[in-house]
Amino acid sequence: MKIKVRKLHPNAQLPARQTIGSAGFDLSAAIDELMVIKPGETRLVPTGLAFEITGGYEIQIRPRSGLALKNQVTVLNSPGTIDCDFRGEVGVILTNLGKSSFIIHPGDRIAQIVVQKLPEVEFIEVAKIENTVRGDGAFGSTGV
Repeated sequence: MKIKVRKLHPNAQLPARQTIGSAGFDLSAAIDELMVIKPGETRLVPTGLAFEITGGYEIQIRPRSGLALKNQVTVLNSPGTIDCDFRGEVGVILTNLGKSSFIIHPGDRIAQIVVQKLPEVEFIEVAKIENTVRGDGAFGSTGV
């Protein structure tokens, strides 16, 4: 599958896999100068990229595990969704859950994207749905 990508910023980098077996493609910050995310702060980080995604697919934006583990920085709306009809610049909503400021340099890898095929779904209204052992047990109902 080929996805068309338009660079909107001179520093923008195409998404790239770091290993052959990677499911995710890293996204980089398309910024001209350092960006600081203070503890407890959330920032929109531009990627300088716009995508033309084939109908029936989406791109999910996910955190990079190394940033989460080492810096407590994550994608706030994880996974974020890029719909096939969106043509604007993709930004990554990063939040700093750590105790130290996090500095992003131009070109730093800030998140990863995964391309997903969407199933065809139709919702059908009914008067009753089948019960299960769990039933309507919600948060924590199955134990620890």
